[in-house]
Amino acid sequence: MDETPSHGPDAGDREPADLARAALEPVAGNAVQTLRVADGVASVVLDVAELDRLARDRLEIAVRGALRQVPGVAEVRVAMTAERDPSTAPTPTPAAAQGARTGPRIIAVGSGKGGVGKSTLSTNLAVAMARQGRKVGLVDADIYGPSQPRLLANEGQRPEAQGNKLVPVPSPWGVPLLSMGHLVPPGQAIAWRGPMAGKALGQLIDAEWGDVTDLIVDLPPGTGDVQLSMLQSHKPAGAVIVSTPQDLALMDAMRAIGLFEQAGVPIVGLVENMAGYICPHCGEESDPFGIGGAEAAAKAMGHAFLGRIPLQMSIRVDSDGGRPPAAGEGPVADAFASIARRLSTWLDNQK
Repeated sequence: MDETPSHGPDAGDREPADLARAALEPVAGNAVQTLRVADGVASVVLDVAELDRLARDRLEIAVRGALRQVPGVAEVRVAMTAERDPSTAPTPTPAAAQGARTGPRIIAVGSGKGGVGKSTLSTNLAVAMARQGRKVGLVDADIYGPSQPRLLANEGQRPEAQGNKLVPVPSPWGVPLLSMGHLVPPGQAIAWRGPMAGKALGQLIDAEWGDVTDLIVDLPPGTGDVQLSMLQSHKPAGAVIVSTPQDLALMDAMRAIGLFEQAGVPIVGLVENMAGYICPHCGEESDPFGIGGAEAAAKAMGHAFLGRIPLQMSIRVDSDGGRPPAAGEGPVADAFASIARRLSTWLDNQK
């Protein structure tokens, strides 16, 4: 391990560097090639030649987490090297040589906070796209609170294995699904730290998806370990952001947008959920969460507005019963179908 002190007689960054070295020892050990702390920036080079992709991601997350706890460190920069003897290195395929991903295209559905209807949108986007003739699958990446098995009416089923890969569970609506809800009993708490959740996500995405071309990934709320693991290992083709019209939800949605933009993931557009409520008794329309906020925010940030979903009791009732509204007929199904068409058009226009 190498430490480069700052210039000058006082070597003012020596104490943060010593603390950083001590913080890295239990999580990185001999993987640390060089470490430098200067002007609040910790720069570390890791030797990851003996690690697979998942182990590298876990190491990077652990290193960043450890260094962020060091007093005096405001920014962490991590570089990895994996130099090998060229005579022993495998010859890459053309796709691997260019860094291309094989398998379905990933469309992430995210939000900055919980309770905005992200999982319901993910389900109905997938069902609407399947009804429009696309080969689409769904991953429930909310490791700690999986809900998709209930929404797609395959709760209690377990995925089979083909070799070292999981085989998605079919649903009555033509959308194969993988979720932690298929692997643990309903209601059982999942008490995992970030690296374990990242590993679980990898198993769900790197599954035997067959002829699926588009993979909707229902992310947990926020911008935590699961999102970071996906961005590092399974970069999406694009991201759909869900928000309610209220200002607080929009502020959190902007944070989610910022995370995807920092990772170079294009924003497909924003969806406004719970926009407008029609009383089933008197027929009067009201806007308990406001209306138009997500559309205005999308315009202000230069992103597309994909559409809005109303606040209706039927969406909740049908979803709880495993009957996605997008599989039916009527204004709600039409709203989901319209958003699905816009997403499909965006995907078809990508190179």
